[in-house]
Amino acid sequence: MPAEPEQVSFFDGLVQGGPEQHQEEGSAVNMQAGHLQPVDAAELPEYPLSADDRLDSHYFMVWERRRWLNSDMRLKGTPECRALYFDLTNIAYDQSPVGTLPDDLEVLAKMLFVEVGHFRSLCKLDYGPLHKWTRCICEGGEVRLMHPMVLKSLSEAIARKEDNRAKNEAANASKRLQRLRATVAGYHADLAKNDAAVRWMDEWLIKEGCEYRNATWVERAMQAWSNHMFDLGRARGSVPNCPKDTFGRS
Repeated sequence: MPAEPEQVSFFDGLVQGGPEQHQEEGSAVNMQAGHLQPVDAAELPEYPLSADDRLDSHYFMVWERRRWLNSDMRLKGTPECRALYFDLTNIAYDQSPVGTLPDDLEVLAKMLFVEVGHFRSLCKLDYGPLHKWTRCICEGGEVRLMHPMVLKSLSEAIARKEDNRAKNEAANASKRLQRLRATVAGYHADLAKNDAAVRWMDEWLIKEGCEYRNATWVERAMQAWSNHMFDLGRARGSVPNCPKDTFGRS
């Protein structure tokens, strides 16, 4: 049987020299040298975050202290590699898509202010600066590097951001309805007690682009609700008893 081609890990292919066998403990993937061999994009995982997923307001990142203190990277990596590894994690938060790094050692070395040749030699180590960073396909087909723990932290942060946004929107909507109800009560007390009417008028004001709900806008919303109910009643064959009478129309 023909001998199977020798497998080379991700980082062996990025350093100069022959395709030495390099088994990285806990490595997420084991692929041929991407900078020396063509990359089959179909075999790369798709990065789940896009350029639209941003955390610009976050000036900090969640760092799992206990996980880091007991990790192989900290226990087995050199002080220099650990420092560069931490820097790359921080740098990834400002990249696009967020949480990724360029698939280019020269660019990464410049970002770290490290001589390229020295950086290449560090990446050859089992616990080098790019430990567990693997290739992925990003939006638009770009090949970049991702890290599972960075992605996990970012996904949780984005989820919390969306939850907070939803809570704030719900709280704002509740206050907006309360203010509208109070204003409508000054015109028509019974109408203000009608939840469906108040919500309909709130949606109507939003669709009309009303930014400041003064008396004129609220009166227009009440009239629109009256017209709406009148049209519904006419379609059903009867005109309901609705606030249209308030504006002088029977």
